Formats: sequence, structure tokens, C-alpha cells
Amino acid sequence: MIDCQRGERKHVIAEEYLATHTVGVGVFLILVARAPAPVWKVKRSAAGVIVSIERNVEYVNHYSFHIIDPAWGHVTIKMSGHPPFGAQVILNGHEYVACAAQHAGVGFVKEGNCFTAVSDPAHLAQIAVTVSQPGTVGRLSQVCDRWIYSACLCLALDSDEQHRSGSRYNYSVYQVEYSRNLLFANGAQMQTVFDAVVDRTRSRLDVPAVRTLFGAKHRPHRNRKSGPPRLEAVIETPRYDLTIFKIHFGLLTLKASTKGERVLRVEAITHNTKDLGCGRVLDKFPDIVTRLQASMLGATGVGGVDLNQARMRNTAAAVLALAVAPTGFTVGELAAKVHTMTGQTDDDFPLRQAAYDLRKLRAKHLVDKLGRTHRYHVPPDAARVMAGLVTLRDQIIAPILAGIRSPHPGRKPTHRTAVDRDYEQLRITMHKLFDDRAIERAAS
Repeated sequence: MIDCQRGERKHVIAEEYLATHTVGVGVFLILVARAPAPVWKVKRSAAGVIVSIERNVEYVNHYSFHIIDPAWGHVTIKMSGHPPFGAQVILNGHEYVACAAQHAGVGFVKEGNCFTAVSDPAHLAQIAVTVSQPGTVGRLSQVCDRWIYSACLCLALDSDEQHRSGSRYNYSVYQVEYSRNLLFANGAQMQTVFDAVVDRTRSRLDVPAVRTLFGAKHRPHRNRKSGPPRLEAVIETPRYDLTIFKIHFGLLTLKASTKGERVLRVEAITHNTKDLGCGRVLDKFPDIVTRLQASMLGATGVGGVDLNQARMRNTAAAVLALAVAPTGFTVGELAAKVHTMTGQTDDDFPLRQAAYDLRKLRAKHLVDKLGRTHRYHVPPDAARVMAGLVTLRDQIIAPILAGIRSPHPGRKPTHRTAVDRDYEQLRITMHKLFDDRAIERAAS
């Protein structure tokens, strides 16, 4: 157990300890420091009756338990020394992947949170994908329960006191970092790509563009305590050979940097999951990861899919037409299909535009890439979603809106089908709705 002074970085102390000591599974270090925490002041009468309970925030001792877990590697649990013993659990997905890779026999070289060399990249990627799958919720809950009661809370309450109190921890997600590491065969090529991305991106970023990257409708709100939100694109050079490109959007951050000689690292960070608007309880972890994935695909951010735009509707229709191809399709085949279906030319819809629209669909998991090839395919569930949206807009909403423009029905067809009668009934009902809402219809 080590008492830490103000300003000392606890994780650095733990890393230095690990570098100089051999440790096994379990608690290997406890660091003590003072930090603010909610406390309850209870006043009792002379007879021992509680007369008042007051909640305050005061500086109390916090204990950082550094633990080696067989599945998650280095785990940190920071717990308040004052009831109700609030705790923060810090887990590192890279440590989980490293442990799983070791058990699977995959060789790798790891620098900090980055894999700089891998013997089987495809196998390591399959392991990494499991961290963001829904089953991770159960694994996260298990590792928290495995240590928080037996290794941390037991110093304040023994097992009998824990049982009698009936208290249990409920977990929520506060901060998440989602990263992708791109391993280049040539370090010079990596640096050229990174420099080009930084130069071309920062000059085009404005508030609407940043909102699109993060999938937000409005800029972040002002906080009375912390002042105006952070909204900027910055370039940092902490060392002469290191450049970090960051885009800040309130409590959300996109970050790109080089790591080692051949690794380009891209991260999407939420400093407070409340800003994502999808909830923060542990069961929402897959939704949180999905939001971060939507803000980052590969090395660039992409916007959303808006079927109100004619170009996006044409792309979706072309993708549906190519969905039946047994070997998938390429970007060139997608552009050619759009040209065939709409009569457009290469000037109207170039390959660059087809590739960008395809990236949008991939970010929404409507299109998947076939392994390490340049071909794509449409999953069955995604095909049903796109077909339903396109059909709903073109075959249902558009005819209804076109029909209500006419105040009087036209000549009835000689042979009326069930669909014709359905449209007629909807048109009459829409006329009544417009009348009830006092909406004036323009005559065609």
C-alpha cells in the first residue's frame, strides 16, 4: 500500500511497479489518495435516534486497487473509503485482447495500448471484435463482481456485514474509448497517408461538418460550471516525431495519431456517455459502442443515410439490385448500376461518390465487406430494412401525397385491383385529415 501525493499519476506508478516486479493473479498494489466524494452526515439524539441526515461532498481517502485478472489483465478499481463506498472500475479492452491472443497462440508485439506487430492479423481481429459484441455485457459484469466484493469492499465490510446489509453494486458506463489500429507494410506510406488526411480534413471542417461526424443535430450545449463547450480541430506535437490530430465536440473526441513505425491509430472517445443520448447502464454498452463506431469508419468519419436525398435513394436501390449477386459487388459495379437505373453519367455520379455512399451504408451496417477483398454484400436483415424503406417511400407515401393534391378523384380505371381500392381509401381518409387539421390543398 502506497500513499500518493497530490499530482502523482497513479497509473504510472502501477506501470513502473509491474515493470520491476513479477506479480500473479490478484491484487498486487493499493494506492491511497484523497479526492472529493459524496458523504452522509448522520446526527443522533442522546437516545441514539437519527434526527437528521445531511449529504455533502468532502475530500476522503480513495483506494485504487490494481489487480491482475486472468481474462482482462490489468484491472483498476478505485473505491471511496466512506459509505456508500462508491467505486470506479477501469478496464482495458486491449488487455483483454492480449490475454485472449496469448491463450489462442497468436504472436504479437504490444506498445502500450497498441499492437505494433502481429503474426496472424486476421485471427487477432476476430478476437478484438468480440469486445464490442452484446455478450461483452456479461463478461464486464462478471469481472466487476469477481473483484469488487472479495478484494475491495471486504476491507470495509466483511462477508457477513455485506450479506446483512443486502447492498449490491449496479454498474453503468461512464467513459468509453473505441479505437482502430491500421498496420501498414511501409512506414513512409503510413506517414504520407496520415499527413494527407490531416491537411485535407482540417481545412474543410466547420460546425455542420463536425456535427455530421458525430451524428448530432445541434452543437453541444453550454455548461454553467465548465463554461462553453469545446468545439475545435487541433493538431498537437508532443514530440518532434509524433503528430496527433484531434476533433473535439463537447465531451466527444475523434483522435488520429501514429504509433510506432507502421501503425496508424484512430480513436473515438466519449468522456461522458450521457452526451451520446442512448443511456449509460451496463446493458447499453453495445449501443454506446455502436454510436462510437458510427462516428468512425476506418480512418475517416462519415455522415448519416438520408433517404430524402435522391442520390442516396438511387444508391440504396442499386445496392438492393446487386444484393442477389452471389459473389457480391464492387464500387465500380455499384456506380454502373446507378448509371443504368437513372441514366446518369460518370460526371453526375462518379466512382468517388459511389465509394462515399457505400461507406455511409457500411457505417450503418447495411453493407458488409467480404473479408480482405474489395467486394461487398448486403446481409439479409439489412436488405429487408432497405427494401422496406424504399418501398414505403416510393410505393406508399409518394402516391398518397400525389393523390391528395387533387380535390376530386379522376376517372376510375376499367379494372380496379385491391391495391387501387386501398389507395382510394387512403386518399379519402387523408382528405378528411387535412380538412380536420385545416390544411389547404393546392389543386394540381
